[in-house]
Amino acid sequence: MVTLKQIAAKVGVSQATVSRVLNFDATLSVSPQTRQSIIETAEALNYATPRARQKAKAKATPGPLKLALVHFLRPEQELADPYYVGLRLGIETRCAAVQAETMKLYHSASLPDPKLLNAASGVIAIGMQEEEGVAWLKAHARHLVFADHVPEDDEIDAVENDLSSAMRKLLKSLTAAGYRRIGFVGWWDHRPDGSVRGREKRCAAYIDWMQAAGLYDPEICLADYNTEESGYRLTLQVLSRPDRPDCLITGNDNMAVGAYRAIHELGLSIPSDIAVASFNDISVAQFLNPPLTTVHLPSEEIGETAVDLLIERIGGRRTPKRSVLSARIAWRASALQTRH
Repeated sequence: MVTLKQIAAKVGVSQATVSRVLNFDATLSVSPQTRQSIIETAEALNYATPRARQKAKAKATPGPLKLALVHFLRPEQELADPYYVGLRLGIETRCAAVQAETMKLYHSASLPDPKLLNAASGVIAIGMQEEEGVAWLKAHARHLVFADHVPEDDEIDAVENDLSSAMRKLLKSLTAAGYRRIGFVGWWDHRPDGSVRGREKRCAAYIDWMQAAGLYDPEICLADYNTEESGYRLTLQVLSRPDRPDCLITGNDNMAVGAYRAIHELGLSIPSDIAVASFNDISVAQFLNPPLTTVHLPSEEIGETAVDLLIERIGGRRTPKRSVLSARIAWRASALQTRH
């Protein structure tokens, strides 16, 4: 680092004179030639005043990251689904570890104020968003990552569970265990106005795999809404058939709770009369009676990965990334790995 003493020696003046010239002391009586010589020498030696060094340091040290979380659910809907609570906790835990601030924006009748997104270093969009919502987020977010949803725009970073692969893994395991007549109760993907967008990924994968295996029966594959009550009602419909299934897959553990209620009301036993398997592996799954076999979907890891992707983007990464996390089956007493 260049010092005032070095400049003073070079010009042939005192250190105090150099200091007063470089700090623009108007009361200093010095010739224009000497003043110019000091300034030119300082510039030639790349001298920076303490004030300039402090400004450079402040500029080089950015403030804390501020990340906005835009959720496709309303607060009460998120709290009713432990999977999404776990996903958000994964985001918040990772943000705390990297000392990033978070701002939560939930679904409502109107879009958030764009100024809130503009003020954030980046945005994590949680869950399914309509095409217009994706375009709006992309237009107003500095950096954008989707968690638990992959938009069609492949320029946007995203992280998700491979639900189709997870369903195929579960069906292969159940058929290997000896189950053949496997039913399904799940939900359709609905738009915000209530209209049906199409088959949910687990439902679509179930139909494709069962058809390919020659085991598909549309009478025991029902879909409606993603609620515990739907799980109860659809299970009653499936089990009202004389040729009821020997195993039932539910779209998630919330629906499985409703399915358990229907099965118990009908006086049937799990798994001797009908086995049950599901998705998500929320905490309540292991405390059902009997404990629920379910596909563990790493919701917290989805949230953590989303934060890591966003930090990479903020740091300058240009190539889009898509991360797919694998699932595993948590076998419990509601479905046997080997039927006797």
